[in-house]
Amino acid sequence: MRFDVITLFPELFAPFVKAGINRRAFEGGAVELRLWNPRDFADGQYRRVDDRPFGGGPGMVMMAEPLWRCLQEVRADRNEIPANRAPVVMFTPIGKRLDHAMVERWSVGPGAVLVCGRYEGVDQRFIDACVDAQISLGDFVLSGGEIAAMALLDAVARLQPGVLGDEGSHQQDSFNPAIDGLLDSPHHTRPEVWHGPDGPMVVPEVLLGGHHERIARYRREQSLALTARLRPELLQQAREHHRLTRMDEDFLRKVAEL
Repeated sequence: MRFDVITLFPELFAPFVKAGINRRAFEGGAVELRLWNPRDFADGQYRRVDDRPFGGGPGMVMMAEPLWRCLQEVRADRNEIPANRAPVVMFTPIGKRLDHAMVERWSVGPGAVLVCGRYEGVDQRFIDACVDAQISLGDFVLSGGEIAAMALLDAVARLQPGVLGDEGSHQQDSFNPAIDGLLDSPHHTRPEVWHGPDGPMVVPEVLLGGHHERIARYRREQSLALTARLRPELLQQAREHHRLTRMDEDFLRKVAEL
């Protein structure tokens, strides 16, 4: 799997690929990452990649031509044929919001070309001619697409075989179909009693008993309760897809009565 990132700030990615599980993914070859600076494909002594917007207004807009030339070099380096081109993705507030289902789709594909915009945006003509998908992290604006690109790369990398220390770890992640798209349950570790700022706080007794079925049910109920309180729309989606059992519904009714 290969991702090519078109960015004016490739240096931002250096620490990202050299720490934590990302290092394992990128150095081990599970995910290949190549960085391309459109300034290298711009004209003139100053390698200008932006200009004032037609119609006036604040800020600058990234020009289509340097991005287009850069993309052509990426295509050539990937040795692509027109019928089998990697999709071009741009990060923008108007894009479809990144979610777990989208990450899973990207995690099993050939990769993509990720375009990181800057300034006030990118010339719409490049977007119309070259971009296959637009992705957003949420209803807010970043100074550039690099953080969003790293978020996608991080989420994809951790799903690759051999990247996580425990292969079953991501199966319990929030939003994962393995837990019916619900939020993950709370986690606890040693010591059994933690003397916090408000006094002793203990681990729930059921987690200490070693009874696997009771532990599984406890975690399921905690996941249900947390989802009902914080993300009820996820609970509704689980209902619509018939993912909740009668026992789940009985528990939720009890929670609602409290």
